Amino acid sequence: MPLRARALIRKLRGGAQSHLMEAEDGAFYVVKFTKNPQHRRILINEWLACAFLRYLQIHVPETTAIQLTPEFIEGSPDLYLSVGPRREPVPPGLHFGSRMAVHPDRVAVFDFLPDKLLNKIENRADFLGTLVFDKWACNADSRQAVFFRARAKTWTPIKGERPARVGFFAQMIDHGFAFNGPHWSFQDSPIQGLYFRDSVYHDVHSLDSFQPWLDMVQSFPIEVIDSALKEIPRDWLEEDESELEGLLEALVKRRGRVPELIEDLHRHKPSAFPNWRQ
Repeated sequence: MPLRARALIRKLRGGAQSHLMEAEDGAFYVVKFTKNPQHRRILINEWLACAFLRYLQIHVPETTAIQLTPEFIEGSPDLYLSVGPRREPVPPGLHFGSRMAVHPDRVAVFDFLPDKLLNKIENRADFLGTLVFDKWACNADSRQAVFFRARAKTWTPIKGERPARVGFFAQMIDHGFAFNGPHWSFQDSPIQGLYFRDSVYHDVHSLDSFQPWLDMVQSFPIEVIDSALKEIPRDWLEEDESELEGLLEALVKRRGRVPELIEDLHRHKPSAFPNWRQ
């Protein structure tokens, strides 16, 4: 069910010109608008990518549609999109909301950690699973993540034992350029989708290091794809529904290509996986 926006907190960095808002459930959401500079399709990409990554047990934000009423927009003078020197209004309706995992005023959220801490994050294996997804979905952007301290009980990595302490965790964000962004195509480049710090891939010794995600993508259920598609607000689709269905059909057909794409990455940039054994 959509949630109504209750308070505008601030504008955020980034090309989509997202805004941080509090919704009626008391949680905080990064909201991307249908009329954003990157394209309306970015919202659809975010919605689908989060659903698919969640099935792969990768830590991504909870997502929902955020409703902006005309009254809320009128009462929020700092809510606008910058187009050159102009301020463009944000239209009322349903927009994409990505829930923050922690309270932004109580827990620090970082988009960078020094290597000493990066190598100790509790769910570092998520970077391997996410690379599998990014290759499958042709993420045309570099991998984006944020980090925060939290209790481990709800952040168990898919690999390894359940940690029992407070530690740093990574959450994968900004999936708008999955499916080659607004172009909805699969134009693969060997190094796309990589996180910019190679240390997160130091546990890669061979293609087997990307299990179980390679197998999970290979057998990815059509039902998960269909369910995510049906939940997309109709207003976001406009005339694109048939093209989106074709995109998802092509996505299913390329499930078996992911190992080849990862090996291609290794050939073109061996430094990304310094511990890969020949």
